[in-house]
Amino acid sequence: MSFTRKRLIPPVILAACATLALGTTPAVAAKNDDLAKQLTKKVTLDGVNRHLIALQRIADANGGTRAASTDGHKKSAEYIAGKLEAAGFTVTRQEFPFTYNETLAESLTVDGAGVPVIAMEYTPSTPVGGITAQLAVVPADATPGCEASDYTGVTGKIVLVPRGACPFAQKQQAAADAGAIGALISNNEPGPLNGTLGTPADARIPTGGLSQADGQALATKDGATVQLELRTFQEARTSYNVIAETKTGRKDNVVMLGSHLDSVPAGPGINDNGTGSAALLETALQLGAKPKVNNAVRFGFWSAEEFGLVGSTYYVDSLSFEQQLDLALYLNFDMIGSPNAGYFAYDGDDSDHVGAGPGPYGSAQIEKTFVDYLTGRGVAVEGTDFTGRSDYGEFIAVGIPAGGLDTGAEVLKTPAQAAKWGGTAGIAFDPCYHQACDNLGNIDRVALDRNADGLAWALGVYATSTESVNGVAPGKPGKAAKKHSAHRLAATGDAAAA
Repeated sequence: MSFTRKRLIPPVILAACATLALGTTPAVAAKNDDLAKQLTKKVTLDGVNRHLIALQRIADANGGTRAASTDGHKKSAEYIAGKLEAAGFTVTRQEFPFTYNETLAESLTVDGAGVPVIAMEYTPSTPVGGITAQLAVVPADATPGCEASDYTGVTGKIVLVPRGACPFAQKQQAAADAGAIGALISNNEPGPLNGTLGTPADARIPTGGLSQADGQALATKDGATVQLELRTFQEARTSYNVIAETKTGRKDNVVMLGSHLDSVPAGPGINDNGTGSAALLETALQLGAKPKVNNAVRFGFWSAEEFGLVGSTYYVDSLSFEQQLDLALYLNFDMIGSPNAGYFAYDGDDSDHVGAGPGPYGSAQIEKTFVDYLTGRGVAVEGTDFTGRSDYGEFIAVGIPAGGLDTGAEVLKTPAQAAKWGGTAGIAFDPCYHQACDNLGNIDRVALDRNADGLAWALGVYATSTESVNGVAPGKPGKAAKKHSAHRLAATGDAAAA
């Protein structure tokens, strides 16, 4: 998972545009605030932190990891499911297949000098001891390494190509087609590059990620002798999502919130993403299974996010089009307590003009809700691009408006950000990202408390009304909506629970 630093969002402009476009009345806004205020008071740091302690102890008792399909994940999922079942929620466990991937070895030497490298997820393995070849530096352009024409004279060589413009998988596929035997992809922003090739089927040649600084240094060494060793273990496995829903509220205009529960194999994943899961669980418990809400609320605790967003993608793809229409919006929380924290909200309106375009209609209004809440409490917020590297990916792909919060991962905090938020410039937002040290000592609890309150606030707002997002006013569903809902329940076998 990665995060893109972006410019400060102008909340005043966003507020004016959203109000003019949607005509939200002060009375509706005040009513939305009632539940939101109640929840932010009920959701405490102590409550969230208790769940983090539980996840740490589960990891400690199960090999130091909570990765999908491991006992650590299963016991984490049952901890979550058990709490929600005891509280009266309708809870389901959704099983799915995926390919487990674990790094066994990763090393790179260039002319005998070691260079840090990170094996990309699903990379093919080199032999034990690695492969040795000449380095071929691919010239940078607007679409570096994305076309076959970028690779000339690379047969039998290991290519170096900058990140950007197209997926990592596309770069290494084009390099493989041109005869390269390995690929190194350098970051286009400060910090290491921890990427994925998407699926095992997309992977062609051993591929690793480099930091921007190391990539720039190697770009001057075309023709150097390179030794690259990347070895991974891959296996077909199953895991499961935990889905919980309130028993009250409209079932044809559901507010959904999600976080991934799994860690990487290397560590316990207390920030990534115990923080999002703990805050989501505590908010669900404080909301209760039968709250006085207009819209039903659904919680998704995803598995196998770290293996390519597998669980959340499987969930969205399992829904019929009508069932997708029942989802008013999706809110995502992935890493909300980074130790060198920043404060980021997904850039739903693309006001920063960086990377991907805007999210589906309604995403801008969701962004505004988060920005207004945090800035109203004296916390400056920056936008972060919809990069597709967290569980909102498949939701926005099918047109469901989305938003969420995070505090940053492996990207380095800038001096301007350190001046604004505190912390240390030139250090990653989470120096323990995807490592064994992502434990209880790897949390900024002030940031976690603020973001947990932001989560609770947004849930309270949208459980009361999503009118600003999709035009659905509070109230009982009409006859047409009831008819569609009945068809949906019958089709999914949920009619008895309605």
